[in-house]
Amino acid sequence: MEIMDRFMLHLKNTGFAPSDTTKLLADARSLAAGFDATIRDCRVATKYVEFDVSIDKSHMNSLVEKLKPIADIDHARQVIEEHLEKNEAVKLGVFYFNEERFWEAHEVLEGVWKKCFEGERDLVQGIILVAAAFVHYQKDETSICLSVLGRALDKLANATGTYHNINIDLLRNNIKSIISSGNISLFSI
Repeated sequence: MEIMDRFMLHLKNTGFAPSDTTKLLADARSLAAGFDATIRDCRVATKYVEFDVSIDKSHMNSLVEKLKPIADIDHARQVIEEHLEKNEAVKLGVFYFNEERFWEAHEVLEGVWKKCFEGERDLVQGIILVAAAFVHYQKDETSICLSVLGRALDKLANATGTYHNINIDLLRNNIKSIISSGNISLFSI
């Protein structure tokens, strides 16, 4: 039995929207049929179509070739548990968030959250929830996205100012605007 490695596989977005995720996932699974790979999820960002894939890393190039009818590869990153210093992890989480790689932002910031205490835990969990909400948006799950943004706003209720160069007041205002309008618009932190 082959060892399966987990990857975030990012194909170039050539005009897809979150509403295309179901079809993209079905197409990817069809193209990879008979291949020893699991394509567990699809998310659509502005620049990428992100597939959550398990495969023996020695077969990744073959899988990428099979998925070419969808789009060319932009990059792939193996998912491994990273042990980063807190400041470095926050910077990486912000980078992933701003690149619309929300699942990865969520994962990295969860590692930060585990190292936090009291009020900082709620603040970091609020940011994690915003990333999680946008993961749902990328999967065309708007109502879930809005619900999770509401939970994020609750976690951020007592936070103000900046946290590792993240303007928390602006973050809260962006969330409030999305919730009140019901229109999801992505933003950077």
